[in-house]
Amino acid sequence: MLPDLVHYATEAAYRQHYETYYCQARIYTFDGMRVYFPKSQFDDAFYESASRAARDKSLFSWNRAERIDWIRAALQDRTAELYAGWDREEKRINWKRRIVLVYGNYVVVLNLVPKKHTATFITAYVADPTTIQKIRNGPRWP
Repeated sequence: MLPDLVHYATEAAYRQHYETYYCQARIYTFDGMRVYFPKSQFDDAFYESASRAARDKSLFSWNRAERIDWIRAALQDRTAELYAGWDREEKRINWKRRIVLVYGNYVVVLNLVPKKHTATFITAYVADPTTIQKIRNGPRWP
């Protein structure tokens, strides 16, 4: 079952929600990994680039923001598909990134600190079919 969408009138209200329910909270994945949510990641997670080439994160994404509560639900979903991440710069698999795929097309990306059994939230978004296919073609998380 999909979590409810969150509707606020302003970007500032979503930012406050993120800081209260993520940055100030203790959140764990279904397999016991503590996930930290830096305040600075709000911009990466809830803004989109005007063009894919620019990668400037200049536009607030209402589509991403209204799914803000899906992040915690995804991390705690035992049925989530888990994959290794991709290093865009090195063009190779990155085992320090964990991709969580739930609800068919919702993606949460974590940066792992394996020795501490913790992770840092990177971003979350609704992925298009091409992106979903690329994720599923990658290696499953062990």
